[in-house]
Amino acid sequence: MSQPEPGSPQKKKVSFRGRSSVPVASSNAEGEDSPEFEPFGLMPRGPPPLAEFLDIWDINMLSRADEVNKQQHRTQLYSNPLLIVRRGQEFQIRITFDRAYDPSKDQFLLEFVIGTSPQMSKGTYIPVFPDPDRLGLWRGRILDSIDNIITVGVTAAPDCIVGRFRMYVAVVTPYGIRRTRRDPNRDVYILFNPWSSDDAVFLKDDRELEEYIMNESGVVYHGEASDVAARPWNYGQFEYGVLDACLYVMDRAQMPITNRGDPIKVARKGSAAINSRDDDGVLVGNWSGDYTYGVAPTSWTGSVEILLTYATSRQPVSYGQCWVYAAVFNTFLRCLGIPARVVTNFYSAHDNDGNLKTDIIVDEEGKVDRNRTKDSIWNYHCWNECYMSRPDLPPGFGGWQAVDATPQETSDGLYRCGPASVQAIKHGQICFPFDSPFIFAEVNSDVIFYKRNKNGSLEAVKVNTSHVGRMVLTKEINGEQPSDITSQYKFPEGSTEERTVSDKAEEYGLCRQKVNLPETDVHLELLAKEVNVGDDFQLTLEFKNKSASRRTINAFVSGYVVYYTGVSSEEVKHKTLKITLDPWQTEQVSVDVRGRDYMEKLVEQSNLHFIVTGRVDEDGQIVSAMRVITLHTPKLHIKLTGVPRVSEETFVSVEFTNPFQFNLENVYLRMEGPGLMPPKHKFYSLISSKSSVTWSEPLTPRRAGPTKMMVTLDCLALRNVFSQLEILVKP
Repeated sequence: MSQPEPGSPQKKKVSFRGRSSVPVASSNAEGEDSPEFEPFGLMPRGPPPLAEFLDIWDINMLSRADEVNKQQHRTQLYSNPLLIVRRGQEFQIRITFDRAYDPSKDQFLLEFVIGTSPQMSKGTYIPVFPDPDRLGLWRGRILDSIDNIITVGVTAAPDCIVGRFRMYVAVVTPYGIRRTRRDPNRDVYILFNPWSSDDAVFLKDDRELEEYIMNESGVVYHGEASDVAARPWNYGQFEYGVLDACLYVMDRAQMPITNRGDPIKVARKGSAAINSRDDDGVLVGNWSGDYTYGVAPTSWTGSVEILLTYATSRQPVSYGQCWVYAAVFNTFLRCLGIPARVVTNFYSAHDNDGNLKTDIIVDEEGKVDRNRTKDSIWNYHCWNECYMSRPDLPPGFGGWQAVDATPQETSDGLYRCGPASVQAIKHGQICFPFDSPFIFAEVNSDVIFYKRNKNGSLEAVKVNTSHVGRMVLTKEINGEQPSDITSQYKFPEGSTEERTVSDKAEEYGLCRQKVNLPETDVHLELLAKEVNVGDDFQLTLEFKNKSASRRTINAFVSGYVVYYTGVSSEEVKHKTLKITLDPWQTEQVSVDVRGRDYMEKLVEQSNLHFIVTGRVDEDGQIVSAMRVITLHTPKLHIKLTGVPRVSEETFVSVEFTNPFQFNLENVYLRMEGPGLMPPKHKFYSLISSKSSVTWSEPLTPRRAGPTKMMVTLDCLALRNVFSQLEILVKP
């Protein structure tokens, strides 16, 4: 290693010195132990006579899943032996003294501490006296006193810090405070409380609470707007180690402890910390198709393996794409107690210049100019919504907030997005924080076709105002079907409200392209049936002449393998057509697409993008249509042996048959199920053409009730293969 030259400036470690007396507490895992004895003022020589005062024999945190605290606080599903409670709601601690407690002469308190350098004014040191008349940040009272055993009720403030608190019991004497030793088994996790009306994340509907807080498994929608696919995902927010991993995410992001009681700040920091772009966050993004040094995004079955790997390795996990970011972020939010859901926007624009348009350039003949067409529209894009009040905004803009952990653009210097009020987006109030203009553009941009003239100038010839933001879906409550929430993001296309919103957005700087074009009288639509990977199929072009005159169209068909982000990979089809239509005539033309033309060129989600453009000879008008075809992958078959019962071992097996004429190499199978088994994987170096493999694993259910087993298969030649099995575990 080379040494710096003498006299050269040395890079120094950034220090808090000169700015504050102590560093900002930003780690939930750190903290100084409180002294067992803390004297008051001057002390006599020798040890003070403390034997006459209370001595603490035992502290019972009542932290078992079947005990009162976890049952009442709805935290019984967390696979964690420590006490987990929600703020703004009373929990109980049972203390055994060496003798009966006498309130007339005995005095004790409970101390809750979080982070380094705890201070009462910062909410990081909270003394709780068991006296309801004594005001404090948290309330305490004695619920029961039998002989030398008392039960203390503690109610954390509804806006207190969320995290893992250290807990001490201290006896007050004339000489000082004598407290219990540090015992990690007495630590208390405090979470957000959407069941409490005093909490900023309060959600009134019990069915929504069951879905958006308590549900461990979900569905992420993807594919294409006319061919929606549902991918199962194990959020696993209650699995062992996940809660600590979520707290570590905030520690790694150096989020100040004092900010962790504000759901707005937690969601915003989380949207940055889930990606690794600028703060060594959870997931490394990769859209290249080369996943040699990590796990392909399509291979993951849930969030548990990702979060636990991050927490144990202290390194970002490879790899993620938008739905993986959204699903892991969903786990993070639900685990901490913030109601959250994953949403999918079909045909999502990435508009970073604020003009609300996506440009497609065609030449004078109507053929797409691929060299000059730089914009792309994602077939779909996933982000999250979390539920909270917004006291920083005018009334009416609380409720669901859009947050996005996929690193697309920087916001205040970091790759993050939101929380942005969904109501504000719908009504064009994009002046409100955070990142509303970006999300507004994702669902409201126009697709504009420009004709490039011989002199190099561009002329707008066609506008499609309804392609982007075609449909926004999320999983329905207590079901598996999609719920269309498009109306929560925008008014119907062409309605008076929609035009008003556009005008409002323009007031805040988002300007649409002002193009007034005559109605075209030739309509073009692309039709196709469901297609499996490797199949030959026909793409049908339907031309309709809506005029009383004859029309002749010179059309160009281009088919490309594309990533789901809309970025083209390789061309698989090119064809030129000349169509003549009589007045009011409709004609269908079929274009053959062969499997051998695209199979070796496919990328991970097996998308083919067809765009047809053309020029009408009689009047020069441009006709166009676009269609994404998602090729369906083969299925995995999951079977369960016997009837699953709590704490009884049974077996699950996965079977796969290679349907192709070629071998599959370096194949990974993954499986997991909430409450059933942790994530597991198996490697096959080769699965020969037309051959089958079966993988069996034992499982021992931990709790009764409905759950799911989720399985994926992944290799370089075949991505995005998944399946699930619904399981009802008997007591």
